[in-house]
Amino acid sequence: MSKRPFALVAALAAALTLGTAHAAPSLETVVDGLKTPWAVAFLPGGEFLVTERDGTLRTAKAGGKPSAPIQGVPAVDAVGQGGLLDVVTDSDFARNRTIYFCFAEPGADKTNGTALARAKLSADNKRLTDVKVIFSQVPKMDSKLHFGCRIAEAQDGKLFLSLGERYKGMDRAQTLDNHFGKIVRVGKDGSVPADNPYVNTPGALPEIWTYGHRNSQGLAFDEKGQLWQHEHGPQGGDELNLIRPKQNYGWPVITYGENYGGGKIGDGIFAKAGMEQPIVKWVPSIAPAGLAKLRSAKYGPAWQGNFFIGSLKFGYLERVKLDADNRPAEQEKLFEGAGRMRDVREGPDGLLYLVLEASGKIVRVKP
Repeated sequence: MSKRPFALVAALAAALTLGTAHAAPSLETVVDGLKTPWAVAFLPGGEFLVTERDGTLRTAKAGGKPSAPIQGVPAVDAVGQGGLLDVVTDSDFARNRTIYFCFAEPGADKTNGTALARAKLSADNKRLTDVKVIFSQVPKMDSKLHFGCRIAEAQDGKLFLSLGERYKGMDRAQTLDNHFGKIVRVGKDGSVPADNPYVNTPGALPEIWTYGHRNSQGLAFDEKGQLWQHEHGPQGGDELNLIRPKQNYGWPVITYGENYGGGKIGDGIFAKAGMEQPIVKWVPSIAPAGLAKLRSAKYGPAWQGNFFIGSLKFGYLERVKLDADNRPAEQEKLFEGAGRMRDVREGPDGLLYLVLEASGKIVRVKP
């Protein structure tokens, strides 16, 4: 008897097994009923801590209703793109109950700016105590745009905060006498670390770590302790950047984008000596928001170590794999049509969680 039928059966069985092993991940709603959610953090016991842009902070459990507003949140300027934005828990939260959040801080004469605050969350999750603003962007500006506002804690406990250039302040992203278009680094009490790169530079604000940014809504450390950031470009030119201290990331002198409606920005060039190039660029823009570099193996080796970035504009999750030289090796659009993705986080369970802004949901990516 010919061996061919047996070979066909074996091949079919192998194909079925492969198909099962590589079944496509799917989205599962874990929290619903939120109002313009912006960021999610994770509390012990599986609860979520969620910001809503109007100034409300809530907790929620998977499958349950969001809590009543947590008391003690300071006044926020919920105008335009501003409001209560990012939130993270302290690396030692189980012991100290400390959280950090950033928001549009109101100033005089309709001005505002991005601020970073520290607080303790009560044991019953109902109120904030010991609330203190530990950093305020200067100067404040009459603007409703480009607050940035992502927080990341380094392995040594220092806090990094991304700051937008407020749109009107774009040219000042290239000068060091202000916080427009910067990433700053501070201690948990708001103090300036002595090894910040511009501490001893006359005329420079000492909190500055990097400059030349536009509007960054993605900031995360990888497993090596390297800081990664992405930022919105203008009608093209969104960027994923590896952040190194004292570097100039080019905005608005160089960009792969153009003015809304057309026309060059800055020098109208893509590169210039002394200015960093993006690791990944998007033309046209995807409007990136939320950033996670997946550490877990829950989704198999194909996804481990990849970046995951939400798209506000197109409503999908983008997977980006870099090669050993930090060059783009793979880019994939996932869950197209899911809706505006404002945040992307890896949870303590090793799964990816997405904040869907328009539908008011937190969803989990099921392996």
